[in-house]
Amino acid sequence: MEQHAMQLIHWLGASGALAPILFIFLHILRQFLFIPVGFICILGGVAFGVIFGTIYSLIGITLVSLYFYFLVKSLPKSYSRFMKLKERWFGKRSTLSFGQITILRLVPFLHFHLISLCLIEITRNFKDYTRASVFTNVPLAIVYTSVGSWLNQLTVQWMLTLLFILAVLFYALRRKEWVYKWQEFFAEAR
Repeated sequence: MEQHAMQLIHWLGASGALAPILFIFLHILRQFLFIPVGFICILGGVAFGVIFGTIYSLIGITLVSLYFYFLVKSLPKSYSRFMKLKERWFGKRSTLSFGQITILRLVPFLHFHLISLCLIEITRNFKDYTRASVFTNVPLAIVYTSVGSWLNQLTVQWMLTLLFILAVLFYALRRKEWVYKWQEFFAEAR
């Protein structure tokens, strides 16, 4: 993986003024190449520095999120399949808050589009989704571009500590109310 990262950094460096555009395009291709979001953001931090890497990553991640929104809204059967997958992972009645979604974006092994689906569920329209998507993607872009070199040297103890802190924050930022429909509350046992 490290060799591929060095090749990508060299490729971006050799592309000159087109490097930012190619990097944003790499974010779009990422989902088809099965490359984690964090890896691309780390690559952006190494290739462009923290500030420009964060800006380019935020643009790329937001474009991918908007593409996913249009894809899900144009394919209703896929949307229902994704919702069943979401219910399997998070439960039938769990609706995540913006803070929880922001923290889940920072967890490297959770699927990016599954979290985007949770964001689609709590927003009313495309404008709200776009705003919320940018809001939840900013910490992801900042964290992964700024600590890219540090993540390579991360020990297991530090990783477990960070996951524990994220779990505590995830619990603290949860929604505190449950909404039941009349039919769900008085549903017959099957």
